[in-house]
Amino acid sequence: MDTENKDTAEKIKEIRNSCRLAMNGPASQAMRERGLEYRLNFGVEYPRIKQIAAPYGKNHDLAQALWKEDVREMKIMAGIIQPADTFIKELAEIWMDSIRQQELAEMTSMNLFSKLPYASEIAFEWIAAENNACKQYCGYLILARLLASGKEMNERSADEFLDQAESDALSDEYLPKAGAMTALKKFVSQNEDNAKRIEHLIGKYKDSTRQNESDFYNEMKFELDFTRQQPMQES
Repeated sequence: MDTENKDTAEKIKEIRNSCRLAMNGPASQAMRERGLEYRLNFGVEYPRIKQIAAPYGKNHDLAQALWKEDVREMKIMAGIIQPADTFIKELAEIWMDSIRQQELAEMTSMNLFSKLPYASEIAFEWIAAENNACKQYCGYLILARLLASGKEMNERSADEFLDQAESDALSDEYLPKAGAMTALKKFVSQNEDNAKRIEHLIGKYKDSTRQNESDFYNEMKFELDFTRQQPMQES
């Protein structure tokens, strides 16, 4: 084994031992009962995972090795440790295709996917992914974070986003629906022009007797009313 690989292997061993020492059995059991399935899950809380990851800084090789371990804490840590500038799009697709858990989708989108130089590109590709609810969810979470950071969509992008998000917000599939609603709320809160676009979009559902359309209208109307009571940037 060469020095570089040995160093990475030793770090993996250290991280595994740190996770074992921080193990929370009841939390691990509760996660399994909620369907968070990994080969190994120590039940370590996210703030502690960040503390364990901190001394390793940004390290591409270590992050790649951690991701290959089917261990909850190591996969979450991989997203924290992976440098954005060496994470090519092909790797993003490989990682995304292996994500099956809502928690891991949320953590990796927050810590890595939304920070990539091509984040907007993959977000729009992923929200349109057919028969892959987790991929759509990640796409929407990336967009929500970009919107929250002040990144604005041009008219064409906004049209594409709203068309897809409306469809998913009205669907019965939980993850795309939840992701779409999260991103739509960030879109509304960005500026008054966006709020007006949403107001126009939901208007046709105001008197709908269909439950999903009525729920969509009421939730977004509440968001509009709440947002307009707050300071909002004019476009």
